[in-house]
Amino acid sequence: MKNRVTSLFGIRYPLVQAGMIWCANWELAAAVSNAGGLGVIGSGSMYPDVLRTHIRRCKEAAHGPFGVNVPLLYPNVEEHMRTIVEEGVRVVITSAGNPGAWTGHLKEHGVAVVHVVSSVRFAVKAVEAGVDAVVAEGFEAGGHNGREETTTLVLVPLVRDAVDVPVIAAGGIADGRAMLAAMCLGADGVQMGSRFVCTQESSAHAAFKEAVAHTPEGGTVLTLKELAPVRLIRNDFFRQVEEAYARCATTEELRMLLGRARAKRGMFEGDMEEGELEIGQVSAAIRDILPAAEVVQRVVAEYREAVAAVGSASRFAIP
Repeated sequence: MKNRVTSLFGIRYPLVQAGMIWCANWELAAAVSNAGGLGVIGSGSMYPDVLRTHIRRCKEAAHGPFGVNVPLLYPNVEEHMRTIVEEGVRVVITSAGNPGAWTGHLKEHGVAVVHVVSSVRFAVKAVEAGVDAVVAEGFEAGGHNGREETTTLVLVPLVRDAVDVPVIAAGGIADGRAMLAAMCLGADGVQMGSRFVCTQESSAHAAFKEAVAHTPEGGTVLTLKELAPVRLIRNDFFRQVEEAYARCATTEELRMLLGRARAKRGMFEGDMEEGELEIGQVSAAIRDILPAAEVVQRVVAEYREAVAAVGSASRFAIP
């Protein structure tokens, strides 16, 4: 599966594991990279010394390239970037912030830079900032999301038509059929987050993995747009957010309700009622917790089966 994404990252399959806060540790990144995808360490939940440890362990365990995701709205960005350069990381995926702030610096040190966008406007700005590729992440995605609420089906072809760098589709992708659909829309590869949360190597708490694997259709909602839009599983914390909106709470009241370490409490420590549980809509299609390598192998096999099915099915023919 040789294309612009595999060539850019030096990987076998155009499949990227999202750098999910509290879930994307070095073990997951190494397992995905060893299976032929691009494993990514999520730095958003890490202090600088912790990130350095994860990078070093991943370098020891991974046989292929891996990257680091850096949410630009989180603290310690400057220290993280210093660590990334010093440790020789070759791929950085930035998100939730201005790509112009660090792209030039990283590229000067030989780092391939990818930025996550939720609109054509942001995709164009990212390319103007010099990024090597963009992740076009639709409204279906978990975690922090765009305010535009543009779905992946709409966003990917719009971004493809607007920029000339490789486009990686994200949001609502958890199997090979969705991967093929994204490629048909013009993507050069896909990024998957929710599916990799439910892997044995993920650093998510076991209770969170089980909650994801039992989330029904419609079990997630995008909320807290006044702070930073985030897609959450419905639980007691989410109901508190709903009640706050019902009484027309101020932004400051919402910030106090969210508090500090609410995501850690849920996804990492396993408080399924009072924690913030970030996951995508596609969690409704995830029903098992697998080794990361098996996820990669399944997705690739499903992709090839879907390609063969489309090529041989007369129902796709237009007379």
